[in-house]
Amino acid sequence: MALSPKLGLRQTTALVMTPKLQQAIRLLQLSNLELATYVEEELAQNPLLEREDGLGEDDGAESDSLDNADDAPDSAELAQSDRLPDAGEAPLDTESAEMWDDGGRSGSETGGDGEAFANWGPSGDFDDGEPSLERTLTREATLRDHLIEQMTLTIVDAGDRLIATNLIDLIDEAGYLADDLAEVSERFGVERARVERVLGVLQTFDPSGVAARSLAECLALQLKERNRFDPAMAALLDNLELLARRDLGALKRLCGVDDEDLREMISEIRALDPKPGLRYGGQPATPVVPDVLVRLDRKLGWQIDLNPETLPRVLINRTYHSSIARTLKTKAERDYLSERLQAANWLTRALHQRATTILKVATEIIRRQQGFFARGVSGLKPLTLRDIADAVAVHESTVSRVTSNKYMATPRGIFELKYFFTSSLPGSAGVDAHSAEAVRFRIKELIEAEGVADVLSDDRIVEILAREGIEIARRTVAKYREALRIPSSAQRRREKSVRLDDARTPRVASRAKIGRV
Repeated sequence: MALSPKLGLRQTTALVMTPKLQQAIRLLQLSNLELATYVEEELAQNPLLEREDGLGEDDGAESDSLDNADDAPDSAELAQSDRLPDAGEAPLDTESAEMWDDGGRSGSETGGDGEAFANWGPSGDFDDGEPSLERTLTREATLRDHLIEQMTLTIVDAGDRLIATNLIDLIDEAGYLADDLAEVSERFGVERARVERVLGVLQTFDPSGVAARSLAECLALQLKERNRFDPAMAALLDNLELLARRDLGALKRLCGVDDEDLREMISEIRALDPKPGLRYGGQPATPVVPDVLVRLDRKLGWQIDLNPETLPRVLINRTYHSSIARTLKTKAERDYLSERLQAANWLTRALHQRATTILKVATEIIRRQQGFFARGVSGLKPLTLRDIADAVAVHESTVSRVTSNKYMATPRGIFELKYFFTSSLPGSAGVDAHSAEAVRFRIKELIEAEGVADVLSDDRIVEILAREGIEIARRTVAKYREALRIPSSAQRRREKSVRLDDARTPRVASRAKIGRV
C-alpha cells in the first residue's frame, strides 16, 4: 500500500472550551474576596458596567438588572430563601453555548515672611493646632518595637546598639533567634564574644525567654528568671525528647531525682511559655465571611439563603450605551462598544448562574446532612461529590469548584462546604454505612472519657466500635488517632498517671537534695 498525502472529511464530536466558558468555570471556584476583586477589575475596564450601590430611583439611569434581557432575578434577589432556584434554571455547566458566545501655598504667595506657616499645627497641616485624624491612629506594638524600646534604655554603646538592632531583626515572631552568631560577628567584623555579650543582654528583656536559640534555652531563661534553674532541671531540658515520650524512668535516672521531684519539675515546665514572642504584635484573625446562611424555621424547616454581602450586584447602564452608540462614526468604535456590551451581558449572566449553582448545591447538602444539624458530628452521613452532582444535574468537577473556598454559616458554626463530604465506613450486621468524620469524632469521645485505670488500646476501641455497628480495622483506628494528634495508649497511661500523682501530692517549694546554681 503506497503512502501518499490526501484530503478527507471526518466528523467527530468534542467538547470545546471557549474562553468565555473557561472564565465562567473559573468564577465558580473563586472565593467571595477573589470574586469581589475580579468584579472590580471588570468595572474598571468596562464603561457600560456600574455597581448597584447607592443607585436610587431619582438617578435617571435606566440600568438593567442582572440578566438585562429576560428580567430574571439578580444575585441579591436569589439571596432570599423564598426564591430558591427551580428545575428550569440550569446550573452553570449545563447552560447552552449561546450564553457564553498641588493644593498648598508657597512662601512667595504670602509675602515670604513665614506667615504661610503661622497656622500650622504640630502635625504640619493647616489646622487649629490639633493633629490630623490619621496621625492619631494607633496600632498594637510588635515584638520588635517592644525590644527596641528596651534596647534604647539598656544599651548605651553605639556599636553594641548596632549589633543589638541586627539581632532583634533576626528574631522571629515566636521570639527565637533565627541566625548563627558567627555570621553576625563576621558581618560586623567583631569578636563572637562581643555578639554573645549583647545577646545575653537581649535575653534579659521582656518577654522572658526571648532571643533564645532553642526550646531548651528558651525554657532555661524563664526558669533562671524564676530562680528555679538547677542541675536537675538542666538535665531535664537537655532531654526534652524523653519528656515528650513520657519516659519518666529514664528522666529520673538522668536527673537524679525521685518521683516527687520529677512531678514538680514537669509541672514547672508546663507553666512556661514555649513561644514568648507570640503575645506581641500578633496579626488579628481574619473572620470567615460565609457564602450561605442556614437557619431553622419552626414552621418551614431549614431555610437556606445566599449571603447578600458576598453577592456583587453589577448593572448595565443602557442609557449610557444608547447615548454613546448615537455618536459613534467608525466601525472600530462600533465593534468596541458591541464587544463591551457582550462582555457586560456575559458577566451578569455568569454571576447569576454562579449564585444559582451555589444555592442548589448548598440546598442539596442540607437535605442530605440534616442529621448533622440535629445531632452534631455524630449525625454526619457519608457523602460524595457524585451524590450531589447527580442530584442537581451537574458534573462532579462543578460541585468540586462550587464547594472550594465557600463557607456555610449554620446554628452549629461556620463550616466549609467540603466539610460535609466524607468517605464511608461499612456497617456491621446490616447497619448502614458510617461517615469517616463521625467515626473519628466517636474515637475522640471514647478516649476523652477514659480514666487512668481503663486507658483504651486501639484493639479495645475496635471492639467497642464493632458493638456499635462500625466495622473498622485497628490500623484505621491508629490512623484516625494520629490525625487527631492523640498519643498511643501507653503514652496516655503515663501522662494520666503523672497528672493524677501531681494532683494528689502537694508541691514542694524546693528540692532539698539538689543545690541551686
